[in-house]
Amino acid sequence: MRLSRYFLPVLKETPGEAQIVSHQLMLRAGLIRQTAAGIYAWLPLGLRVLKKIEGIVRAEQDRAGAVEVLMPTIQSAELWKTSGRYDAYGPEMLRITDRHDREMLFSPTAEELFTTIFAGGVRSYRDLPRILYQIQWKFRDEIRPRFGVMRGREFLMKDAYSFDIDLASARHSYNRMFIAYLRTFAAMGLHVIPMRADTGPIGGDLSHEFHVVAATGESGVFYHEKWEQPRSLEVDADDAAALQAYVDGLNADYAATDEKRDPALEAATGASLKESRGIEVGQIFYFGTKYSAAMGLSVQGPDGSAIVPHMGSYGIGVSRLMGAIIEASHDDAGIIWPDAVAPYRVVLINLRADDAVCTAAADALYAKLEAGGVEVLYDDRDERGGAKFATADLIGVPWQVVVGPKGVAAGTVEVKRRGAGAKEEMGVEAVVARVIS
Repeated sequence: MRLSRYFLPVLKETPGEAQIVSHQLMLRAGLIRQTAAGIYAWLPLGLRVLKKIEGIVRAEQDRAGAVEVLMPTIQSAELWKTSGRYDAYGPEMLRITDRHDREMLFSPTAEELFTTIFAGGVRSYRDLPRILYQIQWKFRDEIRPRFGVMRGREFLMKDAYSFDIDLASARHSYNRMFIAYLRTFAAMGLHVIPMRADTGPIGGDLSHEFHVVAATGESGVFYHEKWEQPRSLEVDADDAAALQAYVDGLNADYAATDEKRDPALEAATGASLKESRGIEVGQIFYFGTKYSAAMGLSVQGPDGSAIVPHMGSYGIGVSRLMGAIIEASHDDAGIIWPDAVAPYRVVLINLRADDAVCTAAADALYAKLEAGGVEVLYDDRDERGGAKFATADLIGVPWQVVVGPKGVAAGTVEVKRRGAGAKEEMGVEAVVARVIS
């Protein structure tokens, strides 16, 4: 994509309303724009990153055996009244009335809707287990929306729902999603720690939150020193016993948010607890038959009797993840995107757009990179070099390739890895091989 034809409204100054790094950089780098309190428009560069994050989430959900669907954002209030949550959920739920005076709501979550849809399509225990998921926009009317996409009112969320015949099967589904979450965040280059959590308005008696470790995180976190080492995620998710043992082993390595820290555990484990900050990016729940019983879901068991399936739900804040990644990966100059979620792999900078020879060389390299399947943002604007370098650092694309008159005369271009700082001169063919590899 040529930057001269792109829509990238970067800002030199930090907007006064932005209090945290991710919000500041998302506005300055032209990723988002606020349209109302806690509601954002996603601009081209931000949307590309959002789609990359969404793709990783989707791939790991599919790998875990979940099946994708898409539910409406507007739900009938009757569903929530049936489960008893309509009045209990609180003012965060946006309640609306249509022209026929029917009570509706903008979905903050979808346990009731998924349960109802599933109930209409299953009859027997042979239809279990199943995990259904969607990646859909949600709305929660936060009393004080702040911190950009980290605590907005409208947000993109992956929510999944499992249906199992009994507790043992439900725990296996829970554990499958547990490992799927660890794989999801690892694929994005994130250091994430799972922590036992309260179930809140979702309900149930088993839940884990997943926190990105970041110096600028919103919560204090304490964790066993083992969490500083990379974890092997090679476990057979189809082997229930092996998977349970794996998850139990992880949970044995203590981790908690600041309000749940138990100092006695430090002495009990014989290890030093590490302290940092964390950002919650996902939560999983097991809640038994709370929703299936309330919504009338039952299947015929092996002996012909009716069985009420056990359920769990599993959320990932897809749009929130973008803010978390930036909080964990940035410097004074701007964003440093991990390769897996970067909007482009290379930003190609033509230092002299007014020089025919330099432009011809840059155009040729642009064509070579695209032919090699490399996603390139080509800064072909008639701008000074300093402005182009500042934009490249701000938007955080992993590789910067610079074409200038001196390099063209010598048959070389300059290559820099964003975040590493070191620059290297190399020939055109070597550049193409380097960024592709």
